[in-house]
Amino acid sequence: MLPPGAVSLSELSGTWWIAHTKSRAEKVFCWELLDRGCGYFLPVIEKIRFSGGRKRVGLLPLFPSYVFFCGDWRARYSALTTNRLCTVLEVKDQEKLVQELLWIEAAVKSKRPLDIYPHAAIGRTCRIRSGPLAGIQGVVVQENNVTGLALQVSLLGQGAVLSIHPDLLEPIN
Repeated sequence: MLPPGAVSLSELSGTWWIAHTKSRAEKVFCWELLDRGCGYFLPVIEKIRFSGGRKRVGLLPLFPSYVFFCGDWRARYSALTTNRLCTVLEVKDQEKLVQELLWIEAAVKSKRPLDIYPHAAIGRTCRIRSGPLAGIQGVVVQENNVTGLALQVSLLGQGAVLSIHPDLLEPIN
């Protein structure tokens, strides 16, 4: 989820921060950022649940309780005044965070199966060498005989797993 009118996260400018929101307040926090003119990125995945004999489709945050937002010091102050945050994490390596978020954004937009992977991935670092997701880097993981590429947000120690065929991967030294 990006602010209306923004096609990509690369269009947003300013210093990036990570907002640790109160429980289940991510979307409302984004609405408040929108009202205040602040840029944000909330990666969401579609989850299907069955309740009361009905199929329900919902959008769940890929990183529960975290929203990435950008701007100047006024945007940070404005975010803090929403009363929806526990804390704001400062990002020391802005370029690394933006690159990792661009990879997450590309994976979400690809509509390929993407699932929450809450632990820092351990394994071989690889890059997708061809196709629409070429250049995305992550760590190879395997669960239930399905190979995936764990895309991480290092600062959070969390990530997401993108299902991908191993033939599309090349190791990074």
